Amino acid sequence: QVQLVEAGGGLVQAGGSLRLSCAASGTTVSINALGWYRQAPGRQREWVTTINSAGVTKYASSVEGRFTISRDNAKNTVYLQMNSLKLEDSAVYYCNAEAGGRVYRGQGTQVTVSQ
Repeated sequence: QVQLVEAGGGLVQAGGSLRLSCAASGTTVSINALGWYRQAPGRQREWVTTINSAGVTKYASSVEGRFTISRDNAKNTVYLQMNSLKLEDSAVYYCNAEAGGRVYRGQGTQVTVSQ
């Protein structure tokens, strides 16, 4: 079992930055990939980014060049640095972990981008 706790969401003006973090606990040695999804009201959940155990990253085209995912294996934490935020980035952001053939998700953290 893996537990994930996100932090760092909040209200920010368009063009600003936020840094999200996601701390993993439990059977963290089994974690392969970590990533972030988001879901805005009335919209389907959207994949944002993933980082695997080798540090290889992938990004959705909507955030490429603005968002950066990183992981600190010693702290079992994954980060999402979000720059140049846009109104359409507003959503609940969920951390995901792929471990032991299962996918775990945190409770989410709200990100609201205002004009």
